[in-house]
Amino acid sequence: MAFWWPLLVLGFAYAVCRFLLMLIPPNVPSIEVDASDVLDDGNQTKDNTYIYIPSRKAAPTDKVQCYEPATMKYLGYFHALTPDEVKEHVAQARKAQKIWANSTFKQRRQFLRILLKYIIEHQELICETSSRDTGKTMVDASLGEIMTTCEKITWLLEQGERWLKPEYRSSGRSMMHKISKVEFHPFGVIGAIVSWNYPFHNIFNPMLAAVFSGNAVVIKVSEHASWSGCFYFRIIQAALAAVGAPDNLVHVITGFAETGEALVASVDKIIFVGSPGVGRMIMTNAAETLIPVTLELGGKDAFIVCEDVDVSHVAHIAVRAALQSSGQNCAGAERFYVHRDIYAAFVAQVVKIVKSVCVGPPLAGKYDMGAICLPEHADKLQNLVNDAIEKGAEIVGRGSFGNLGEDAVDQFFPPTVIVNVNHKMKLMQEEAFGPIIPIMKFSSDEEAIVLANDSNYGLGCAVFSGNQRRAKEIASKIHCGVAAINDFASTYMCQSLPFGGVKQSGFGRFAGVEGLRACCLVKSVVEDRWWPYIKTKIPKPLQYPVAENCFEFQESLVEALYGLNVWDRLRALVNVLKILSDQNPPVGSARRNQ
Repeated sequence: MAFWWPLLVLGFAYAVCRFLLMLIPPNVPSIEVDASDVLDDGNQTKDNTYIYIPSRKAAPTDKVQCYEPATMKYLGYFHALTPDEVKEHVAQARKAQKIWANSTFKQRRQFLRILLKYIIEHQELICETSSRDTGKTMVDASLGEIMTTCEKITWLLEQGERWLKPEYRSSGRSMMHKISKVEFHPFGVIGAIVSWNYPFHNIFNPMLAAVFSGNAVVIKVSEHASWSGCFYFRIIQAALAAVGAPDNLVHVITGFAETGEALVASVDKIIFVGSPGVGRMIMTNAAETLIPVTLELGGKDAFIVCEDVDVSHVAHIAVRAALQSSGQNCAGAERFYVHRDIYAAFVAQVVKIVKSVCVGPPLAGKYDMGAICLPEHADKLQNLVNDAIEKGAEIVGRGSFGNLGEDAVDQFFPPTVIVNVNHKMKLMQEEAFGPIIPIMKFSSDEEAIVLANDSNYGLGCAVFSGNQRRAKEIASKIHCGVAAINDFASTYMCQSLPFGGVKQSGFGRFAGVEGLRACCLVKSVVEDRWWPYIKTKIPKPLQYPVAENCFEFQESLVEALYGLNVWDRLRALVNVLKILSDQNPPVGSARRNQ
């Protein structure tokens, strides 16, 4: 006890000191970002607040027009970059990356802390900007934009350096005299083409991983969310300047398909978030330069409810899952499978909740759901509903509209509950990206699994059961990239986990260790363990010209190293040593033979 007592005291003292150090706030400078042109304070002139009427014809190639989808209030425009302009941006980023590649993790962590501080102190500004540009509510912006980004930054601060340091691996039996490791080096310039649904997080997500791993990044924002994206870029620029990072390390560019194609042709890796159709074109273009590609192409996630759940509790989660995916959340549930024993009770509870939902301009009042971002998307949703009704489905409940006004635009769609659905309906096969809740019965776990797997998509799933083991068993048999047990979308909030799908939901992963290392050139390195005392030397039988018994030597060496029986391995080792001794006779005997 006398020996252990001092160690316990020292350990306790060390723990107390660490705790006290945690109470000392880090020295993180504040940054100033000009937000005067994004704040809707009611004082804008008539010239920049007129109602924008988008053309039904093809989009212009020189301007990206921006407007609020909930009010059609004009926000301005941005230049659609030409291919040559894109190449210039990438060239500037490449020069900056050569400098940033030598930055320390201390500098990179400070960059993250500055961003985190700004985000926490300006949550309302960030959410309001996202809301104005995409039509989502402030709460949905906070859940999907702020929390996910803060979680990613925090994970990188705590774990990022650990997973980018060299990782030592086993050298195996034949190379036991070697040190084997994996090194993670920056790719160079990473390109990202991101979607409109979460403009803040979709920019920060690839940018954070790319910059922290030593890369430059050029991000093409969606033409449907360029206004907010260009403001968020100012935040990044200010934070980079505050840590002395080189100019042009991060670029946010605007444009249409031509701009994206030029980006794919210029960078060292491409990350794409969007539709399967565009994803195929990205792959085709990336094949020209053989650069790696990460594709996240949406999904048709299954939401499975077994009969042993708290119906009211799960119904609330189901509605949140469906409405948060209303043109906003790429991880939203779109197909609901409920056990027949609780089907009627579950539908009734969902309808009750949905009827209380109010839809309206998100910044005009307390609304549960805002506008749909994409023009003409409401027509697509209605077509899916019409197809389902024509094939036997029934609408059993819809949400209500708030005070839209007489001049309301047609980019609102009420949350809709539909029953009697089946997989012959487009609604159960095509990605809706809208506030529609189609609910289908199942009788057994096996049937639920079959139904969930009957899809061209494979992003995620959510399984609910009072028996957690049962829920895990069901989820394990669903062919998808992410699964939540008795919860919805929790996988994305765990930023230590990789995110991505299979089938037409894409491939590759972002977030987590896998996503961070996906921003790196993975290099295998082997070096001598006891240099210079033990070096690699080719055995005499294998030196040119090879000996007559070279294959016998190699055969015995393989058995000595990898034989399953220890006695066989020892016998083979003796034969290896015998052959070596025959190849290297003692000096004295060699002289006598002369």
